[in-house]
Amino acid sequence: MAEWIKKAEPTEQQVERNEQVKTDVSRILLDIERRGDAAVRELSVKFDNWDRADYRLTDAEVEETVSKLTQREYDDIIFAQEQVRRFADAQRKSMLDVEIESIPGVILGHKHIPVSAAGCYVPGGKYPLLASAHMSIVTAKSAGVPNITTAAPPFMGKPAPYIVAAQHLAGADNIYCLGGIQAVAAMALGTESVKAVDIIVGPGNAYVAEAKRQLFGRVGIDLFAGPTEVLLITDDSVDGELCATDLLGQAEHGVDSPAVMLTTSRELALETLKEVERLLQKLPTEKIARQAWDNFGEIILCENFEEMAKLSDDYASEHVQIMTRDDDYFLKNLTTYGALFVGARTNVSYGDKVIGTNHTLPTNKAARYTGGLWVGKYIKTCTYQRVVTDEASTLIGEYCSRLCLMEGFVGHAEQANIRVRRYGGKHVGYGEPAL
Repeated sequence: MAEWIKKAEPTEQQVERNEQVKTDVSRILLDIERRGDAAVRELSVKFDNWDRADYRLTDAEVEETVSKLTQREYDDIIFAQEQVRRFADAQRKSMLDVEIESIPGVILGHKHIPVSAAGCYVPGGKYPLLASAHMSIVTAKSAGVPNITTAAPPFMGKPAPYIVAAQHLAGADNIYCLGGIQAVAAMALGTESVKAVDIIVGPGNAYVAEAKRQLFGRVGIDLFAGPTEVLLITDDSVDGELCATDLLGQAEHGVDSPAVMLTTSRELALETLKEVERLLQKLPTEKIARQAWDNFGEIILCENFEEMAKLSDDYASEHVQIMTRDDDYFLKNLTTYGALFVGARTNVSYGDKVIGTNHTLPTNKAARYTGGLWVGKYIKTCTYQRVVTDEASTLIGEYCSRLCLMEGFVGHAEQANIRVRRYGGKHVGYGEPAL
């Protein structure tokens, strides 16, 4: 039976805060819908101390930003985007159009059609997360989206240079320096200066996540996202320093980021606890990481691999990192996670920044029913039907007529009956089942 060496201690204030976020976001979205650009500008000034005549960056501003990159910085961004593009292109090639002749004369098929416009939000108020530009924009380009709008908040009082460069190099068509709810709402609802898009993607803080949740239905979204999560599956093949480093590497994201470790080794559990404390004293982001670890960090001692696998699937974590003597056991048996990081040589940071898989992933147990952002999120799989012979139309029509009348839909039945009469030469009375 599992033993909690350290248990999370979420506070009641967190629950209260979540309810307040819902209320605040609802009010703000309604205001933006009513007043458009004026409301967006007021919010930008209030929350980001940022105002300008037009929040869309000009071509000259973008080009000037890119020109200031060092060659190494430019090459690093290009390298990361090449990795994301290579994997996204492979995903797109796996999505095949389908056409079959289900019975003689009946053709059924589907086509994969990209959305017309995507809005990609890139968080950057606290950290300039240029990697989110790669993940959303490059993937949208691989999907074939013809119009891509991006938004990111100002960083230290001006457009975040690395984010702007990443947005441009990834292929964004419109780049806005705009953050928070106001950015997401402007792209989703449209304003006088921002054209509405079909889908909103990208991570963000609690307010951005809640705005996306409330806007879902008006527009598509990639997924419901909350604070980032990591879960380590370990045994005595690794050491406490490695485990503590990987736990804190995610805890620094935010004060409510869960960092969980499952292990079959009591010695490793206790060593990791000590290493967490040692490394926190060195970490520049200690204030955030310590609060996250104190309130949401867990270390759980398990009896065997089977128990670790079951607990991991119960947690349904965004990131699951496997560092054991038999990593393939978990690769084969785990079913509920955002993304797997298999073996001590890899880690969540690789996936977040550069390795090529997408880092926009399900949190809050959403991995039970969805994977992360990929080219398929930007694509509508649309079916079509074609009946090419009189005999096929008559055959399908007879079945359809009878099935419609079982449900009491006479008008539906008549759509079938008229074709049975015209293409089959059979007499079927109005509202009567075809024989």
